[in-house]
Amino acid sequence: MPLSVLSLINSNQKNKNSNMYPAELTAPMAKDLTEYGFNGLQTAEAVSEVLDQKEGTTLVVVNSVCGCAAANARPGAKLAAQHDKKPDHMVTVFAGVDKEATAKAREYMAPYPPSSPSIALFKDGKLVHFLERHHIEGRSAEIIAENLKLAFDRYC
Repeated sequence: MPLSVLSLINSNQKNKNSNMYPAELTAPMAKDLTEYGFNGLQTAEAVSEVLDQKEGTTLVVVNSVCGCAAANARPGAKLAAQHDKKPDHMVTVFAGVDKEATAKAREYMAPYPPSSPSIALFKDGKLVHFLERHHIEGRSAEIIAENLKLAFDRYC
């Protein structure tokens, strides 16, 4: 019988040197984006390499376990990625899993406070569009996608 989500989280919290969430819980959520063409970034160096680019556009999805918001953030980002105009690069970091990568990505998202999930669009190395958790929570994947498509039309 599989462990419940709560028991997985509780058992993992006993090991302070591990990720906030167990891999058994987060792997399918991470694959939801990486199997769709998003590049998963696990290190701060990888994030800097992508976001320090001074030409082109990059979409960054801060993935999250939070079912109330992330459940629609991932499908919304994937729907938006089907648009005629789309970013040159699509990447993702996983909050609570890719800790260094997420912290580094959030540095580029200042002045916005940390938000999981969140979706950021960068153009020529500058943040040009940002969806915080409160913009995602309670919205359908289609509404999130439409918001992103408008940003793609403007910046990509």
